[in-house]
Amino acid sequence: MADRLAGLVAMSSGDGRLDTLVRLTCGRALSLAPLPSEFDLPDARTEGESVVAAFAEQFAVDVTGIGADQRMQLLSTLGDNAFRVVTAIFIADFVPRVWAGFDALALAKPGDGAEVVWDHETDPTKALLKGFVPAVARLRAIDPVTTEIVRLRGAAQHNCRLCKSRREGTALDAGGSEPLYAEIEHYETSAQLSDRHKAALRYVDALIWSPSRIDPEVAAGVRTHFSQEAALELTLDVMRNACNKIMVSLGADAPRVEEGTEWFQIDADGRTVFAS
Repeated sequence: MADRLAGLVAMSSGDGRLDTLVRLTCGRALSLAPLPSEFDLPDARTEGESVVAAFAEQFAVDVTGIGADQRMQLLSTLGDNAFRVVTAIFIADFVPRVWAGFDALALAKPGDGAEVVWDHETDPTKALLKGFVPAVARLRAIDPVTTEIVRLRGAAQHNCRLCKSRREGTALDAGGSEPLYAEIEHYETSAQLSDRHKAALRYVDALIWSPSRIDPEVAAGVRTHFSQEAALELTLDVMRNACNKIMVSLGADAPRVEEGTEWFQIDADGRTVFAS
């Protein structure tokens, strides 16, 4: 996993100057150290760079605040490279959160501190969605119900309509249910969710809303209820789920069902399989 994270850090949107702008913007927005950058950034910005910076800041602070006008400005500015740049924004936004989580849990930070071998050719979209995401999904230190509860919390916080409409089949078979999932919204007062579930949900919220200020009690709760292996998986699961920010930011998160929920399952290779 260290190699995958280091690889994402080394990848580019295709514009080194824009990469620097995005990484500095996300770092400031999160009050976290930004990812390393290959180039220095002059003080002066072009109009297009200002559009990208504003989008990246809103993406990091609260992706649900990106509206149609801001989205269209970005698409008009970037054209065919928009999806690759938004993927680069996601990496600049979420890898620092993951490292902050590892710090809070006193875990090693895979991918951090390694010498960056810059990769200008590889599209980070494939590395993220076809490499990192299924690799995390293949991890099995956490039970499927907890994994699904964590996923649904992230879906709600980012208001991903597609994610909220889906239910993972293995979790349902293991005891997940709509009444249980309805408890996630008010988990602190829930009598149905376990202390382990609540510890995980507090950590999810911290990584999403206050990654630079993870309460020591929140971190202690994770260490109490999860092994080191499971805590690492939990942290990476939050990043995997948060890829929904890319879809939400681009307005591409419409559900595939008009009512009810859509069943899916994560297979042994970490791929998402839907009911036929």
